[in-house]
Amino acid sequence: MDVFVQTMMETLGAFGIALLMFLENIFPPIPSELIMPLAGYQAASGQMSLWLVILSGTIGSLLGVVPWYYAGSILGRRRLERLAERHGRWLTLSPEDVGRADDWFRRHGALAVLFGRLVPTVRTLISVPAGVAHMPLATFLVYSAIGSAVWTSFLAGVGYLLGQQYDLVADYVGPVSNAVFIIIAIIYVYRVATFGKRQRRQEEARQADG
Repeated sequence: MDVFVQTMMETLGAFGIALLMFLENIFPPIPSELIMPLAGYQAASGQMSLWLVILSGTIGSLLGVVPWYYAGSILGRRRLERLAERHGRWLTLSPEDVGRADDWFRRHGALAVLFGRLVPTVRTLISVPAGVAHMPLATFLVYSAIGSAVWTSFLAGVGYLLGQQYDLVADYVGPVSNAVFIIIAIIYVYRVATFGKRQRRQEEARQADG
């Protein structure tokens, strides 16, 4: 994977960095924890400006989240609720969960986008509820750009400072991303296993309120 990333950067330069960061949001197995430190190392070796590296990575990352935003916007809350009603167990979502998530995002949307861009595996998915809530595209892009710039600057900066030891970044940041992914997987399995029980509780709550 690192050979592919390095070849893309050497062949396409700043455009290659932007393209890789775009693909990172569409095809997660290409990790930003590898892309940006390597790009920072190339800046340290004088192949390109560090600022150009950060700008390219931020633009690519930003373009990569836009399709997910529009996916959420096109589906909308009602379609997601119908989807949850049909396939709720495997989505681990009930229609009530969709409604609560939408209501929560409408209250904290900007901060959720900003800080979500700094969390592994969440960086891309946070775009979907933003689209569902019809957050203004300009606002979404501004907060996504800020969060993306912070993330790419951190990774590129560490790669720049470490020079040829840029791979150490992946050694430290990569396991953190893996740990987060494992935790999310465990939570998913738990939610699938207990979905029926949660749905019954929600139904009882509705009947009590009625």
